[in-house]
Amino acid sequence: MTRIAPLTPPYPPDIEDALRRWMAPHVAHDPLVLFRVLHRHSELASRMRVLGAGLLAHGELPAADRELVIARACARSGCEYEWGVHAVVFPELTADELAATVHDGADAPVWSPRQRALVGAVDDLHDTATVSPVRWAELAAHLPDTQLLEFLVLAGWYRTISGLANALALPPEPWAARFPDQIKP
Repeated sequence: MTRIAPLTPPYPPDIEDALRRWMAPHVAHDPLVLFRVLHRHSELASRMRVLGAGLLAHGELPAADRELVIARACARSGCEYEWGVHAVVFPELTADELAATVHDGADAPVWSPRQRALVGAVDDLHDTATVSPVRWAELAAHLPDTQLLEFLVLAGWYRTISGLANALALPPEPWAARFPDQIKP
């Protein structure tokens, strides 16, 4: 049970329209519980949508990098809700990569050098609210300044979304992925 109840249909026309805009065009599911809770405060939701949609639809980071950063930020925050939504709606990562975002570090063999830099920088931000000089150099070897800035905002945004979803005690969407079990050798 969520701590703040989501809106339920039928929605007023303005909320119906807003919820439709929040969902990715290719998604056939009902509006996410997160979006329906946020629309209890429609002004706040509309302000949040601008940044969220901008990062997803108009960013400079390649989609695979974006989804790796999101998956790692959500996994490190223990946010199965948002991790699972992105794993299904934006399937840019392999099953092994998704599992590694939950169970492994930046040194996992599944990562390329670029992915290792992204995962390590997300971990630095999660642990210390900054990026170490060594990690920054690794990241800067792969990303231009515009993408470095976008990376920082993206990782911070999904830490915020993870905290929001966790604090609201949102249950996983019925169709979303779940954190994979630890694979035992």
